[in-house]
Amino acid sequence: MQLFVNLPVKDLDRSKAFFTELGFALFGASDDMASVIVNDGAQVMLLAEPTFASYAHREVGDATKSTEAILVVGVENQAQVDELADKAVAAAAAALGGARQDAFRYQRAFADLDGHHWEILCLVQPA
Repeated sequence: MQLFVNLPVKDLDRSKAFFTELGFALFGASDDMASVIVNDGAQVMLLAEPTFASYAHREVGDATKSTEAILVVGVENQAQVDELADKAVAAAAAALGGARQDAFRYQRAFADLDGHHWEILCLVQPA
């Protein structure tokens, strides 16, 4: 099985550039959508708002005003969490709070260019 998460974006070219700056590859880009490859089993589909609306059965929400989902990318270690979160902020994402750590995980969050909430997470290995 594969997972495809669909997100509405206001400016597809700007969003494609943002995710490319984070180091993700794109697949199947067209005039109104592009797929961000997370791994072999998961992709985030960036759809221009009018295209997203044509698939939605309800009004398209404004991610800058409410949270419709929290997208979590799991990585292997704390350094990778920091690297990806730092790249996101350098590429114009908004940091959402500081790093959070407990006995089980380390994570940082950001809002992408359209306000979608992302978390970068690694599980802490027991000593």
